[in-house]
Amino acid sequence: MTDRAGGRADAALTLEELLAVMDRAAANLERLQAVWERAGPMLPTGPAAGSTTEYEDLTRTWDDLLGGLPKIDNWTISEPLPDMHQIGTMYLEYAELGEPPFGVAEASDAPSKALAEYRHRLNRARRRAVRDRMQELVTQVDTLLPQLLANIPRDSTERVDDARVSSLEAAIAEIERLMGDTACRSGRWGDLHRHEYFGQGHDWHDIYEFDWPTVKPDIEAAMFSDDDPLPVPDIDLGNAAAQRPVGGASTKLCWGKLDPDHFERLLHDLLQNLPGFQNVQLLMKANAADRGRDISAERVLHDGAGGVRTERVIVQAKHWLSKSVPPEEIANALIRITLWEPPVVRGFVVATSGHFTPDAVAWVERHNEAGKVPFVDLWPEPRLTTMLSQRPWLVAEYELR
Repeated sequence: MTDRAGGRADAALTLEELLAVMDRAAANLERLQAVWERAGPMLPTGPAAGSTTEYEDLTRTWDDLLGGLPKIDNWTISEPLPDMHQIGTMYLEYAELGEPPFGVAEASDAPSKALAEYRHRLNRARRRAVRDRMQELVTQVDTLLPQLLANIPRDSTERVDDARVSSLEAAIAEIERLMGDTACRSGRWGDLHRHEYFGQGHDWHDIYEFDWPTVKPDIEAAMFSDDDPLPVPDIDLGNAAAQRPVGGASTKLCWGKLDPDHFERLLHDLLQNLPGFQNVQLLMKANAADRGRDISAERVLHDGAGGVRTERVIVQAKHWLSKSVPPEEIANALIRITLWEPPVVRGFVVATSGHFTPDAVAWVERHNEAGKVPFVDLWPEPRLTTMLSQRPWLVAEYELR
């Protein structure tokens, strides 16, 4: 199957090819917006007859540009601009009837609503398309930045000559390419690019400490939207409830339905919804050598005197369904945690969709009783199930993935 321009079928497009189509669609949408901004004020605001040559030319331009808007979820703008003569005569008819011209206002505003609808759908489709790749790039930046700065003094004025600089610059540039205009850039993007340009040691420290943390919310907004709906079947809930459905209710998530990526994302979303956690972020690519992805977060601690402090916590995901997590997995992970410092990691959580061996539980108890840092916490499947049962919307979201 090919598209109407004779290109490849949508299912065969690479990410770069899809983005190119989306960019052209966005450009055509802006041209349509410009046509409407010119044509809209020409429409009558009272009884009138006839049209103008300029308006008729704009309607033809509008029709030509509609061919540049590919369908999104089987929908696109197909209606022509309102007929100027028809709008004027509608005002006359409403005046003769002595009724307010509500129908005229609706017809006159239809292009604005259609443009807004297409823009919304296009941004949502772009978020779906770029999400996985952007997560990989954010992980790459989160990993490389602290490694790059490990041996560079905070006040260094030497230009950093390291192969990781090129990788970081390429990752940040690609992130912006993937973002497009789906999210506002409210972070310190200008400062980030300025520090990249000068590239001295203190510049990269500024990127790590100030610039990058402020742009990450913009990047998250380009990947995820709280307004994106969860898929639901096409049913009438009232009619379905009236049928008095039989059977029991599920009390936990079916872990076997999740792949490692979804399990890691579930933990990420769970932490974002747990009280006392903030600044949650994924750190490593899925299916890494340790067969788990690390998630970083800050745990907010309150004391009885009103004091507040935060400590850094690393959460490692182990989507193990067929065997329990042994003590050597936890011990090896603690050694690798130093790769994520600074800042110092005070807490380490191992979360699994399965269980821990008795030896692993005993090893963690001895580690914690000795007062070693970080403090280790184990989240086996029953504990995750309990936390998720208090947040049924998360269970619903991941059951439907």
